[in-house]
Amino acid sequence: MPATPEPDTQLARYTFKRKMDEIGAARGRATELISLFVPPGKQLSDVMAYLRNEYAQSSNIKSRTTRKNVMWAIESLMGRVRQFKEAPKKGVAFFVGSKAVGADKSVPVTFIVEPPEPLNTYLYRCDSTFFLDPLLEMIHEPELWGLIVLDRAEVTLGFLRGKRVEAVRNKQSQVPSKHGRGGQSQHRFERLIEHAAHDFFVRVGEMSNELFLPKKDSLKGILVGGPGATKDFFVKEGFLHYELQQKVVQPLFDTGYTDEYGLKELVERATQTLHGLEIHDEKRLVQRFLNEVRKSEAGLAAYGESEVLGALEAGAVDTLLVSEGLRKKRVHFRCSSCGHEFTRTLPDAEVDKVASAPCPKCGGSPPEIVSEEDYVEQLFRKAEGSGASVRLVSTESEEGEMLSKAFAGVAAILRYPMPRGSTARPSAPAPG
Repeated sequence: MPATPEPDTQLARYTFKRKMDEIGAARGRATELISLFVPPGKQLSDVMAYLRNEYAQSSNIKSRTTRKNVMWAIESLMGRVRQFKEAPKKGVAFFVGSKAVGADKSVPVTFIVEPPEPLNTYLYRCDSTFFLDPLLEMIHEPELWGLIVLDRAEVTLGFLRGKRVEAVRNKQSQVPSKHGRGGQSQHRFERLIEHAAHDFFVRVGEMSNELFLPKKDSLKGILVGGPGATKDFFVKEGFLHYELQQKVVQPLFDTGYTDEYGLKELVERATQTLHGLEIHDEKRLVQRFLNEVRKSEAGLAAYGESEVLGALEAGAVDTLLVSEGLRKKRVHFRCSSCGHEFTRTLPDAEVDKVASAPCPKCGGSPPEIVSEEDYVEQLFRKAEGSGASVRLVSTESEEGEMLSKAFAGVAAILRYPMPRGSTARPSAPAPG
């Protein structure tokens, strides 16, 4: 079973995806939004020279408004680049331009993103939307997988970090090849071959332990591949440490190579399985929650904002389930006329509506926003404080979609039963 990602990793994944949604929602009235990707190692002096040339070229834009906005964006971009002495170790992406806000108006926006994985391309683009493809590819990446490809002649070990395959160790065996001797010599050579093969497998197990055991808590699983039956023998006979043995993904995978290319071949063959494992893990958790919901008063489930927050504050939550698609804020308002204060959890799009509507108590001027916090980040913070684990659930499965729609994207599996709240609760959906 894959290891559940750590809460800080889950939060970083959510925060990064939320930022991508915010940047991706920006629209320019014309080609006024500039995207710049600077990979690690790129000379910033070359980037500045390129931007100066683009600035000169932009003076030829016919539309006066577009020309003004683009030239401002490039000037602002050059100022941002100057703030860096060198490109960060994973690179950096800049998004600068004028975002349309309606009524033929626009406002300047600037986003600077240091990606979770190294950028591998230098790119400049000016368009009516920001170009996010290189970053979007990083959102759904698995965290860390161990890789082993072997036969009797060779073994290569490495990691799959996101979409990047890293070959770390390679060793050629000293196992003799087939021979043409007969009689007693044949039996003796066969024994020597089997002894050498056993020693080689022992060494492969030791190398695997040295490489993977220090990272066992963050490993989602270990993929094993190779030609023929050698890989099956290696796993079945227990040459791996028992903690690593439990992380081996079944079935094992057939590959034609056992070198670095073999690692890439292994990942290609396992892609569907990896995706299936992640989805299966999510389905298992949501189904466990639904089973608890359908129980009587003693069910270990909580849903609805007040119930989940109450359970978190009481330290009763074992696993918090949060939909990846949840986009809400916890906003505290205060009316300057009557002093009435209230807090609401609102979808992003509704915050401005409440802030521009009359005070719900006195009907006077619109309330002021005193403070606001991302709702999911608040849930993560409360979960961390109570020792609860958190699982972000995608909407790709039927269960994930159900969590998003039927339970407003938040639910909890409890450590112990809690009294049902007086707030009306939605009825549990029937199993699919």
